[in-house]
Amino acid sequence: MSHFDLPASLYTAEQTRALDRMAIASGVSGFKLMQRAGHAAFDRLRQRWPEVRRLTLLCGGGNNGGDALVVAGLAQRQGMSVQLLCVGDDYAERLSGEALEAWRWLQQESVPYQAYRQQPFTGELIVDGLLGTGISGAVRDPYPTAIQQINRAGLPVIALDIPSGLCSDTGAVQGLAVRADMTLTFIGVKRGLLTHQGPEYTGELLFDDLRVADEVYEAVDVSGFITGADDVSHLLPARSKTAHKGRCGHVLVIGGDLGMGGAAIMAAQAAGRCGAGLVTVATHIEHVAAVLSRYPEAMAVGVRSGAELEPLLERASVLVVGPGLGRHAWGEQLLRIALQSDKPLVLDADALNLLQQSGEFEQRNAKQWLITPHPGEAARLLDCTVAELQADRFAAVVALQAIFGGVALLKGPGSLSFDGDALHLNPTGNPGMASGGMGDVLSGVIGGLIAQGLSMADAARLGAWLHGAAADRSAAQYGARGMQATDLLAQLRLLVNGL
Repeated sequence: MSHFDLPASLYTAEQTRALDRMAIASGVSGFKLMQRAGHAAFDRLRQRWPEVRRLTLLCGGGNNGGDALVVAGLAQRQGMSVQLLCVGDDYAERLSGEALEAWRWLQQESVPYQAYRQQPFTGELIVDGLLGTGISGAVRDPYPTAIQQINRAGLPVIALDIPSGLCSDTGAVQGLAVRADMTLTFIGVKRGLLTHQGPEYTGELLFDDLRVADEVYEAVDVSGFITGADDVSHLLPARSKTAHKGRCGHVLVIGGDLGMGGAAIMAAQAAGRCGAGLVTVATHIEHVAAVLSRYPEAMAVGVRSGAELEPLLERASVLVVGPGLGRHAWGEQLLRIALQSDKPLVLDADALNLLQQSGEFEQRNAKQWLITPHPGEAARLLDCTVAELQADRFAAVVALQAIFGGVALLKGPGSLSFDGDALHLNPTGNPGMASGGMGDVLSGVIGGLIAQGLSMADAARLGAWLHGAAADRSAAQYGARGMQATDLLAQLRLLVNGL
């Protein structure tokens, strides 16, 4: 892991404060940590923007402001032009603790400063040191005006620890927030930076542990974990030289009502590209020819009723139910028969909608299944609005799992999965994924991983990572706009092989 790479652990604001307190108790002064933060931020902005010679720094009265004061002093030492704007009346008189130490240090460096009065910015780059993790509720005066001016300036912005106005626990914007090009977060990765609105405002996210000792981290609980590329090799080791298709699992995709056969086909293709040994598609008889034409490696079976589905269940390792299933009698019959199986279930799209309508979840919440709702579906399952759900996605995924059992994967930027024990966040993906069929591909990916022996929890978190990473590779090659779900298939094969 390089100095600025993200670690695996996620923290709430309170957990990060606990890390900070324990680090100080271990013998590192708070001001020393602040100096390290300032040095890390200054070093990183010089690496990213080496041509910049003029900085505008906006400082609030907390420790984020203290970090920015250190950056201002370091910049002046290097001969840079510094516009230091301190927000709030009687700024210096309100400082305390480490921020006050930073202010006294700054006076020794003879760095000029001004009270913020909406004056024009003179820098080529803005350092956001206004607000940190301690805010609660909407951003209050005088900060909204400063945040608006930053966002309208058209200059690159580096945020210290967190963009001002973003909730570090949920990723929700507290009225308004700074849109940063880069955020350097310290000591612990705040979980809100990576989900909901967090990625929109954080920009490139980097991390510095400020040389806090491992013993400190071992003493504080984490909020969750970030899935990363290393998990691919760990969870999908090289295959045995004697492997054959029968040992690599059999995925049965159930879906494709009239006019929606493509959803089942894409799920099947994704399962195959992720390594499933065999794939069968149980679909409307009208779609069989299309399945065989588009994906000849699959077995395609036309089923007219639930009774015709039953013989297919015995041979399957895992059932993927929902892609293009529809909400009519045909889909209801297939779902009912699938639920009677003892095979692992991946439930997506219309399978979730049918279950929510019928109340089957309440009857079968001990079932070993994996549900993959997007925010709209999840809101219906939890009987709340999408806005209420998105306001705290972490609480929502925990509630989904508590009510419905199994493993819950809440899709969206910074997808979250929870199995009742550990929470995982997926950092991959991009706006190009806002197109039809992406969820069908994800269902197939997860089904293919379960077929190869991964637990449901591991398949959920790794499947989300592979899905997003495939989209990221596609966007890097061709751009995000116009991306199609099938563009991910070739990339998935490379990723599951560690290439």
